[in-house]
Amino acid sequence: MLPRHAQGAGLGFRRELIAALKAGVPDAIRFFELAPENWAGMGGRSARDLHHFTERYPFVCHGLSLSLGGPGRLDEALLRRIKRFMTEHGMTLYTEHLSWSADDHHLYDLLPIPLTEQAVKWTVERIRRTQDILGMRIGLENASYYVAPPGAEMTEAEFITRIVREADCLLHLDVNNIYVNSQNFAFDPFAFMAALPLERTCYVHVAGHYVEADGLLIDTHGSEVIDPVWSLLEAAYTQIGGNVPTCLERDFNIPDLARLTVEIEQIARLQAAGHRKAA
Repeated sequence: MLPRHAQGAGLGFRRELIAALKAGVPDAIRFFELAPENWAGMGGRSARDLHHFTERYPFVCHGLSLSLGGPGRLDEALLRRIKRFMTEHGMTLYTEHLSWSADDHHLYDLLPIPLTEQAVKWTVERIRRTQDILGMRIGLENASYYVAPPGAEMTEAEFITRIVREADCLLHLDVNNIYVNSQNFAFDPFAFMAALPLERTCYVHVAGHYVEADGLLIDTHGSEVIDPVWSLLEAAYTQIGGNVPTCLERDFNIPDLARLTVEIEQIARLQAAGHRKAA
């Protein structure tokens, strides 16, 4: 059995792929990621399928709805449910988006947090409470967005760095989100990435995106990773090393497992090269 902490290259755990994965998990896949909101409390066949994999492979929990920067009350009941779920399945890493997604009700979108001192203090307090409930440090993912964060008093990289350090949490680095934002808002993705607190990176995402007719990039996780994003991932490994677990996200237009494995093997090759450079 593999260690309970994730290593190497991994894949988002999707119901559409379960039958194929049960028939045989490719050697390149070392762990899986899931959204705990979609699986915690699940019974019947879905629960049996999940146990089949969590008994054999490490899993990472990646949250979708905690709304860490949002104006509504922190959902502590959800956090306690996630903690029980993670304990049941031996999961040791939880990450969430540095964004907000709810007020009185869920908005089903990830919205940018204002880049202000007040927002830093508000979000840091909620992250600390989250970590207290879960009993672990969490990873924060740099999010994609399609309107500039309002009322900015600092850069996004400064905002992320302040929150990660003041909350004493970890960084979940998403290289596709950096690339999407860099193209939509005309900045250098490599310089942006270098300005992040990369020494705290615990987890990495890579994915594909969609280009609208007017040139706007949308972070869809619905297509293959493109060369500029691979280049950004390669650059990340030169700074953080190749040992950080990295997940290929694919949420729809899901191809067969063989095609997905080609991309996962590319992650593994870049990780190995990054490890050699770091050594």
